Amino acid sequence: MKKGIMHCGLVLLLVLLTAGALQNPFSLSYVDAIRQTQAEAVSTKEDALYQEIIEEAKAYTIPPEDARVDKVWKAVPGINGVQVDVQKSYDKMKELGEFKASLLVFKEVEPEIHLDDLPPSPIYRGNDQKQMVSLLVNVAWGNEYIPDILKTMKRYDVQSTFFLDGSWVQNNPNVAKMIYEEGHEIGSHAYSHPDMQTISKAEIVDQLERTNDVIDATLGETPKWFAPPSGSFSDTVVNEAAKQEMHTILWSVDTVDWRKPQPQEMVQRVLGKVHPGAMILMHPTDSSARGLEQLLAGIKEKGFEIGTVSDLLAETRTEFPKPTDKSRGSEIDTED
Repeated sequence: MKKGIMHCGLVLLLVLLTAGALQNPFSLSYVDAIRQTQAEAVSTKEDALYQEIIEEAKAYTIPPEDARVDKVWKAVPGINGVQVDVQKSYDKMKELGEFKASLLVFKEVEPEIHLDDLPPSPIYRGNDQKQMVSLLVNVAWGNEYIPDILKTMKRYDVQSTFFLDGSWVQNNPNVAKMIYEEGHEIGSHAYSHPDMQTISKAEIVDQLERTNDVIDATLGETPKWFAPPSGSFSDTVVNEAAKQEMHTILWSVDTVDWRKPQPQEMVQRVLGKVHPGAMILMHPTDSSARGLEQLLAGIKEKGFEIGTVSDLLAETRTEFPKPTDKSRGSEIDTED
C-alpha cells in the first residue's frame, strides 16, 4: 500500500514538473540565468559605448558648405561636411570595450546647393577649406616646351587641366593626343584666341562650338571647362558657355610666364601667393618649363595637393579631423 502511495506521489511530482515546464518554456537553469546576466551586462556596457561615441561625435562634426556666388570671387564651389560614422566606429571599438578617438570613422555629408545649381558665373578659385590647387595650362602655342612640361608633371605624379585652342588642336592633333594620353584634363580655350568680350554673340557661339567639335573629333572628349583667352569675357560669354554645359574658368594666381621671367622669379611669385583652392595660370613657355619642377616641389612642401580643375572644384574633402589617443598616438580612420 505504502509503495503504491509513493509511486503515485512520484508520478504526480513528475506531472507537476512537466506541466510547469510546458507553462513556462523560457524558464532558465541556474547556469543559463548566470549566462544571461553576463550577456545583459555586456550589452549594457556596449550600449554605453555607443552612447559615448554619439556624444563624442559632436566635437568632430563639420557642417557642409553650400556653393555660392561671392561678390568678389563669383562662383565658389561648396565642400562636403564631416560626421562621425557612429555604427562603424562602434563596430571598431566594441571588441576593445572602450572609447578610443583614434578608432573613429568619418563620413562626408554633401551640401544642399551645388556648383551646377548656381546661375552662370565665372569661377576664379576653389573652396578655401580644400588644401588643393590646380594648374591651368592655356595652350595656343609653345609646342617645343610641352614635352618637358609633361615629363616634369609625370615625374611628380601631377595631373593638370590643359585648355586647348581649337585651331591649335586642328593643326597639332598629335601633341593634343600626347597631352590627353598622359592623363591630363582637357578644357576649351576658344578656337582662334579672340578677345571674347568684343565679338558678337554669334561669333562667341561659333568659337565655343568649333573648339568643342575639334576636341571631340580629335580626342573623343567634350570639355566642361572654358578658359577665355587673356581672361577677357562678358556675361554673354559666360551664359553661352553655360548653354554648352561649360563653366567659365579664370584664375587667382598668375605665373605671368608670358613676360619671360627668370624661372626662380616666377616660382617665388607663385609660392608667395598660393592659397587653398588656388587656380594657377600658366602657359607652355621657357620660364614654365624650366621652373616647373621647383614650383611643383614648393607647392607640395606647403602641404597642398595638386589636381585637375575637376578635382579642385569637386565637393570632396582632402582633410579630416585627426584626433589621437595619448596612449597610442594614432590618427583616426576615414571612410573610403
